[in-house]
Amino acid sequence: MNAPLTSAAAQPTEATLDILKTLIGFNTISRESNLGLIEWVRDLLERHGATTRLTYDAERRKANLFATLGDAGPGRFGTVFSGHTDVVPVKGQNWDTDPFVAHVADGKLFGRGACDMKGFIAVCLARLPAIPQDRLHTPLHFSFSYDEEVGCLGVRELLADLQRNDIKPTGVIIGEPTMMQPVIAHKGKRSYRCSVHGHAAHSSCPHLGINSIDYAAMMQLKIREIALRVRHSEAQDYDFDVPYSSIVTTLSNGGNAPNIIPDKAEFVFEHRFLPGIDPAGVFDEVKRYAEQEVLPQMQIEGAQGRIEFETLTAYPGMSTSPDDPLVSSALRILGSERARKVGFGTEGGLFGQAGMPAVICGPGDIIHAHKPNEFVTLEQLARCESFFDNFVASAHLKAV
Repeated sequence: MNAPLTSAAAQPTEATLDILKTLIGFNTISRESNLGLIEWVRDLLERHGATTRLTYDAERRKANLFATLGDAGPGRFGTVFSGHTDVVPVKGQNWDTDPFVAHVADGKLFGRGACDMKGFIAVCLARLPAIPQDRLHTPLHFSFSYDEEVGCLGVRELLADLQRNDIKPTGVIIGEPTMMQPVIAHKGKRSYRCSVHGHAAHSSCPHLGINSIDYAAMMQLKIREIALRVRHSEAQDYDFDVPYSSIVTTLSNGGNAPNIIPDKAEFVFEHRFLPGIDPAGVFDEVKRYAEQEVLPQMQIEGAQGRIEFETLTAYPGMSTSPDDPLVSSALRILGSERARKVGFGTEGGLFGQAGMPAVICGPGDIIHAHKPNEFVTLEQLARCESFFDNFVASAHLKAV
């Protein structure tokens, strides 16, 4: 299992391609159940001697799968190979072929989730027969979660289950698409919906209404003011493509007709913050402005005025020390000089909070994720196979 990493001309095994095609065939858009996929993967893992455990959502329509090869007892041992099973919607996208029927063309495998991130899961499963389990000196774990795309929801249940059962792996490889380059940090994210409630009136009598759009606009201008201040006052990290914490309004709507004073307006804003930054201060400032500046003005016009906030997404940033042994191993195997930092989010920050340092490293390019005709190149899948084999051999197998 100590094969060198592949060249650009390398091809993945048929097992990887076959498994990936099967995984893509399961429609696991976040709003759908993932149980069909999870049960199929669980059966495959158990056939190769893995012990498995499932954790479910409240409706038991979705599940996380955690599996172990080797000693599955309590304690702090082993590496987790982790991926999420859900994918983003295809509605409104112009695909050339059925997004849930994978096909290969021009050195690429196309299908929803091929890049993000069923390709990585397929590699992990396809390489199971190549692992000499009698030589495992530490266990090897697999973690496959639900609802990562809608806020890293499922993995929280999985991590709570591991804590209850005193299962504490030493580190996690998360196979999000990084072009097989190791990533040790990403930003955290919080997103919010703000609902501004006014009072409807005929537009010829604006004094009889409370214009929710006007007051929502005040809020959005304040958010922009905060964003500009944070950009120039917070410490920056130039290892990120965007070296500062960003705060932006991303959705805004309101009103029913051109001749009606709008009684409701809503907007969504997000805060992507550098690792180590406490995001609470930004939201507190926005909420305080709403309560102390905007709402009093609304209520001068009428008692119906009110402002409500809802948290939509909240996950922490990730920052793994470049000196962590997991990072050193990944760099050495991949032949990379240094690890990267990225703006997109993963489950890595939650694993880190649970005491498991993470490295993000997987096949494919993030620029091809979430798009019509999503794909992963065959070369990337082959490179991931080599990485998996070499990592298992160096970190988990007894010498012969």
